[in-house]
Amino acid sequence: MLQTSGWLADTINRHKAGEPVGVYSVCSAHPTVVEAAIAQAADDGSYVLIEATSNQVDQFGGYTGLRPAEFRDLVLGLADRLAFARNRVVLGGDHLGPNRWRREFASAAMAKAEALIVAYVDAGYTKIHLDCSMSCADDPTVLDDEVVAGRAARLMRVAEDAAHRGGTDGPMYVIGTEVPVPGGAHETLDHLTPTPADRARKTIAAHRTAFEEAALQHVWPRVMALVVQPGVEFDHLHVIDYERSATVELRRVLDNEDHLVFEAHSTDYQRPAQLRELVEDHWAVLKVGPALTFAMREALFALALIEAELIPRPSRSNLIEVVERRMLANPEHWRSYYEGDPITQRTARRYSYSDRLRYYWADAEVDAARRDLLANLDRTGIPMPLISQFLPYQYDRIRAGELEPVAQSLVLDRIRDAMRPYSRACRSTTADALAFTGAAE
Repeated sequence: MLQTSGWLADTINRHKAGEPVGVYSVCSAHPTVVEAAIAQAADDGSYVLIEATSNQVDQFGGYTGLRPAEFRDLVLGLADRLAFARNRVVLGGDHLGPNRWRREFASAAMAKAEALIVAYVDAGYTKIHLDCSMSCADDPTVLDDEVVAGRAARLMRVAEDAAHRGGTDGPMYVIGTEVPVPGGAHETLDHLTPTPADRARKTIAAHRTAFEEAALQHVWPRVMALVVQPGVEFDHLHVIDYERSATVELRRVLDNEDHLVFEAHSTDYQRPAQLRELVEDHWAVLKVGPALTFAMREALFALALIEAELIPRPSRSNLIEVVERRMLANPEHWRSYYEGDPITQRTARRYSYSDRLRYYWADAEVDAARRDLLANLDRTGIPMPLISQFLPYQYDRIRAGELEPVAQSLVLDRIRDAMRPYSRACRSTTADALAFTGAAE
């Protein structure tokens, strides 16, 4: 049994007791996505797990400009506005380690990783993914498990010391050396081989040994999950679906681990049946990120097309054109990912599964255009036939009396379309919703 308390620990303990339940982790720092996640959790009667990745939020601000405490305040502020209890919000830090500074020597990168961990723990994040799998400038191309585990133990010590200084229980941890690249694969994919069972066992053993050598063996019962590759991934144009027949041996790795589940990264765009199979097969934590901002982009672009039908050109937001202009003016977030001729690159910039466009929503011009778009449509109203044309699922919900035909509401609901399969996949087959025991109260 996982030796801690709270909503997340309760889910893991129920799963380890044989109940096929799980939790999906919303890995996005965009306020609209966070709001959609809280609204979904409220309707489900559940808690919400929201994780910031190290490239989004760090001690320097990340690409969002937010530090861990500032992102915490953003999330909790949205929860307050939506009358969602703060004790039903679980905050996590994803890929915390030297990844963001891997172009530097390991000594410098790890020093910054230590400061990153302290910032997250001090801000009250209670789920920490210790990710030391990426090589730094003076490292070999592939790090062995012992090096990765040793660095993870070093960061765990920093986290535990920070929690002790703050007078709080230490966080729960996620470990693993076979960690997918944040945000999806860079290269074109056609097949993935799941992590071999013996490699997963070696990873667990290496971390257990490293923690013992660092006098952290008492923390081992708070290690909740191991990241392994279940054979799921996406690139710019393709999705590799889960095949449970390929993970039979891998799943047995957990048979003798009384508090460990698997954590699945890059589950974005998996079909509902495959998400459910992942939970049943002990991937009790499902990470999703780009698929949510992908859905948000779908909704905003659909609204931009509606705007073009209703608003004279001088008054339009021109959101799609503004996004394209800003991506071309600042190509650092997509240039090394999208290859091909100009039309292929333009298509990828706008529509790729990897959704490098998500890095640009915080741009001042793009955000202003988004706000103008929503204001224009709120002022004119949106005729139902246009909603049917461009957002048919939302049209059906409006007709059923479940949704208001307001621009922002349409965006939030489209994002929730990407969350609903995760919500269903994580529920027990014996109940309509997660039967929470109130462990966090």
